[in-house]
Amino acid sequence: MVDPEVHERITARRAELDELEEQLVKQLSEVRAERDELAVAVRVWQRMSEQLADERATAGSPVVQVAGRAVRLVPDRASGVAESALPADYQRILAAVRQAGGPVATRAVGEALGLDTGVRGKLEPLRGKLTKLADRGWLHKRGDGKFTVRL
Repeated sequence: MVDPEVHERITARRAELDELEEQLVKQLSEVRAERDELAVAVRVWQRMSEQLADERATAGSPVVQVAGRAVRLVPDRASGVAESALPADYQRILAAVRQAGGPVATRAVGEALGLDTGVRGKLEPLRGKLTKLADRGWLHKRGDGKFTVRL
């Protein structure tokens, strides 16, 4: 016959192990779910990388699919990348800055493009595009917020 104290200890240990097993099963489930999410992220990243590589190889305005939507990319300015690689609206912005002949403010570019410059909200998207062109090396953004064409 088993000593009642030993039986009690065995029962208590079994309960501890059952609880630990439940915790481990839950953790394993979470780990597997996260691993699956990472696998999906890697596939998306690879697909986008392939699209970018293909589009950089072709001389045109790159377009990629992000969340099922076509998104135009503004390429970095580099040797061999022509202005024609820019989307049409960015080409018009670049031409307006070039026509200014010197440092030009966002409002002046908006006026040259025929935008309603009296509404600040109409200029913010233009300011974003000007900044993107500057970030990509097509324009220079001065400390006073004005833009010039890079030579």
